[in-house]
Amino acid sequence: MELFDITTLEDISLLKESSELECKLAGGRDGKGAVPKDMWESYSAFANTDGGTILLGVRESKGNFSIEGIQNIEKVKAEVFNTANSNKVSTDLLSNQDVYAVDVDGKEILVIQVRRAKREERPIFLNHTPLGNSYFRKNESDQKLSDEQVKRMLAEQVNESRDSEILEHYSMDDIELDSLKVYRQTYANLNPNHSWNELSEQAFLQRIGGWRKDRDTGKEGLTLAGLLMFGNDGVIQEKLPNYMLDYQEQPADTTEQRWIDRIAPDGTWSGNLYDFSRKVYRKLIEDLKVPFSLKDGLRQDDTPVHKALREALANVLVHADYTDRASIKVIKKQDLFYFRNPGLMRVPLDVAFQGGEPDCRNRNLAKMFRFIKFGEQAGSGIPNIVSGWNSQHWQAPILMEKNIPNDQTVLELRMVDLYPKEIREKLISSYGSKFSHLTEFERSIAIIIYSVAYKSHQQLVTQTGAHTRDITLALVKLEKAQIISSSGEHKSKVYHQPDISVPTPDNVAGKLLADFLFVSNPQAANDELQKQELKPEQKQELKPEQKQELKPEQNGRTSVEGVDEKNRILWQQLEVIAKPIKEGSKRTTTKSTVRETILKLCTDRYINLASLSQLLDREPNALRRNYLNPLVAEELLSLAFPTTRNHPQQAYTKTPKGNEK
Repeated sequence: MELFDITTLEDISLLKESSELECKLAGGRDGKGAVPKDMWESYSAFANTDGGTILLGVRESKGNFSIEGIQNIEKVKAEVFNTANSNKVSTDLLSNQDVYAVDVDGKEILVIQVRRAKREERPIFLNHTPLGNSYFRKNESDQKLSDEQVKRMLAEQVNESRDSEILEHYSMDDIELDSLKVYRQTYANLNPNHSWNELSEQAFLQRIGGWRKDRDTGKEGLTLAGLLMFGNDGVIQEKLPNYMLDYQEQPADTTEQRWIDRIAPDGTWSGNLYDFSRKVYRKLIEDLKVPFSLKDGLRQDDTPVHKALREALANVLVHADYTDRASIKVIKKQDLFYFRNPGLMRVPLDVAFQGGEPDCRNRNLAKMFRFIKFGEQAGSGIPNIVSGWNSQHWQAPILMEKNIPNDQTVLELRMVDLYPKEIREKLISSYGSKFSHLTEFERSIAIIIYSVAYKSHQQLVTQTGAHTRDITLALVKLEKAQIISSSGEHKSKVYHQPDISVPTPDNVAGKLLADFLFVSNPQAANDELQKQELKPEQKQELKPEQKQELKPEQNGRTSVEGVDEKNRILWQQLEVIAKPIKEGSKRTTTKSTVRETILKLCTDRYINLASLSQLLDREPNALRRNYLNPLVAEELLSLAFPTTRNHPQQAYTKTPKGNEK
């Protein structure tokens, strides 16, 4: 993994912001140095997630770092290597370049760089047994993988291709022959003189990977790939209970209507992958406003964007883990294409963007699509998608992994100009040569930040696909040039235009947000006012210049009463939305239903934890842990006060991305 130079406490703070970091004391019983026992849990968690850095000899308390150092650092270094190479740890991922001592403020600390483990190596576990001893990284802590997650990793580890399994008690009778015939006709049109065109249905299926014979055991039959590609959804779900395909065309504002067109298994068509790909691709390219190109004087309707969409659709189908709980989901909106498949990436995101290192989860499915020119050579999918989007100067594709609520991979293709003309002109006008002398990458980061209210480091990594260190260095340069500013610390830090005030509970922006966009239980608010009257020194008056920024009617008590009345009406509406959850059975109410209700409640308004707890009749800590934190991590909810995540007045609102779900 790429190294980050550490020479000062500031460097540690930057590293904390840009990647996963775990700081531990390593004094040992004698105070001279020893590897802490819980370090190996972090080692396992980093390896099973996205990698990270462990610093030994550093104390961290509430986001502040202090250097304690290690007296006998060579002893500790040797202990790290000895344990990594012992039966304490399932796999040794460390090289000499990954473990090294650095001097910070005259004291030595030990840096341990843990890379993301390869598919064949995961799960990285401790104490001989993977179940109960495998960890992953979540919310800056090491947490145990569930037994289901561990078993899925073990299955990924031993199976090069998940779809080559020969299915017992399945036969050609489980194939939708109409689907296979259409596929064969497409193949024949592309290869009119090929000898496979003369084969029987079963023999042809065997050539393309849908039927297989194991020469070692003599076992023969339909493969999982054959069933997925040409079966029907009922038979497929007998083998894969979580199998689900879903295409939706949604309007710009899904608060008005959930979808305007949908394709999902409903008994009127086969529900297999081949028919789904044909139906959905036609929908994706309908009304696609992309200029055609000319080649040898002839119009080329199959543009790079058409190829990118075809590749994205094939990609989501051939890389899916159909044993996982998430569904295949494709969404088309006016300016967005959204693709989701169950299962995490088999290769790191940066490797996927570079291409050239294929590790397809379902290789027979990939082969079947490639035979009919629906998808390119393995390992080139994401680069081809990026190339197609770059041809229109649209924002770069966003590829991300999520493990909340289930393991899934998401690809977002936005038809939005990469460099909005008005923002570029504003930056050039404001900063002149200071802006033009930046690198193209640095300029793109500035433009992204100026396009929204604020962005976090992780959001920039997700949106650009760039390495975390490159993002960090670009942000440092832009902030030193005073082109951008930052607010908050570490993982709560956000970047914004210098003249923008990020809301906090104590500043004017935050108070206006709370006064006019927060919705809470009016009775609870009245009770609280009756209980305690603020002391005079606690009352914060707006400065004269701040009052002038408000509209005249916002300075008087009348407007506050108006807001209170509006809050009362809104609260009654929210109680209606939340009623099915509040009065329903907690045992039978699904997690997805609660999530959807929370998003509805938080649409076009901010609601705090206490109010959501009252509306839904859910315990506050459980509500935050199981729903609010995951929805924020998925960027479906955003925080009223992004730089003080755990503030008691924190409130939540649905993001534009929340409308896509």
